[in-house]
Amino acid sequence: MAAAFRRGLGQTGYLEGRNVAIEYRWAEGQFDRLAAMAADLVERNVTVIAAFGPPAALAAKAATSTIPVIFVTGFDPVQAGLVASLNRPGGNVTGVHLFLIGLEGKRLGLLRELVPRATLIGLLLNPRSPDSAGQLRALQQAARAVGQQIFAVEVGSDGEFDTAFAALMHHQVGALIVAADIFFTSRRDRIVKLAARYAIPTIYELREYAVAGGLASYGTSLLDGYYQNGVYVGRILKGAKAADLPVMQSTKFEFVINLKTARTLGLEVPPALSATADEVIE
Repeated sequence: MAAAFRRGLGQTGYLEGRNVAIEYRWAEGQFDRLAAMAADLVERNVTVIAAFGPPAALAAKAATSTIPVIFVTGFDPVQAGLVASLNRPGGNVTGVHLFLIGLEGKRLGLLRELVPRATLIGLLLNPRSPDSAGQLRALQQAARAVGQQIFAVEVGSDGEFDTAFAALMHHQVGALIVAADIFFTSRRDRIVKLAARYAIPTIYELREYAVAGGLASYGTSLLDGYYQNGVYVGRILKGAKAADLPVMQSTKFEFVINLKTARTLGLEVPPALSATADEVIE
């Protein structure tokens, strides 16, 4: 991810260690650390803050009203309170909106092609996410249209994963959709391992899950979002104002299938579906 960000910076003429210095802060999924990290960067009087994920962006915005904050988020940045509007963000905050939420129906359709015999499909939701209710409604609507049964389980803390997957097994869920959420993304290795342990075919919103061993993913490119963030940070360093930079909509979609995982699960991926994939992991 950091490499994609630096590549975007390089596109605008900035190279780390040559004409720009980067102070890295990693919360490692512990979001309660973000406020202190943002305050530390403000105290250091950095020129611009690049914030990846809604919690980091909100922490940075709360920490400063003057230092430009350039975010990457899968949530609606207006609804999240980051900007006033997409075209005219106002203030000191702008960035990149990844179109991850709103693709529930597409993921359902792909999963049904991968696991056509799944009579009950699960949905893993974070109840603390501001968009969890919207994702559930969208999936339920898409499921009703094709006569698919859905069973939702909630995970809002690290201690709830095992219970959630046990519930999925108890209800004999045949396949699983993991909702788009930064909490899940930061724990993708754990989720992929649980899906493998319980042999549940699962589709995710980001390619990184499939690379980690997940069955499939469909969504916009996280790497492209980080790259575009680097470009915007470079423009800020050249003198642009955050208020004048509209929120970019990243719409580079990618469908990834992990054939190794499919074979482990005993699934036969239809050749026509493989042909539509942007990437097939052998």
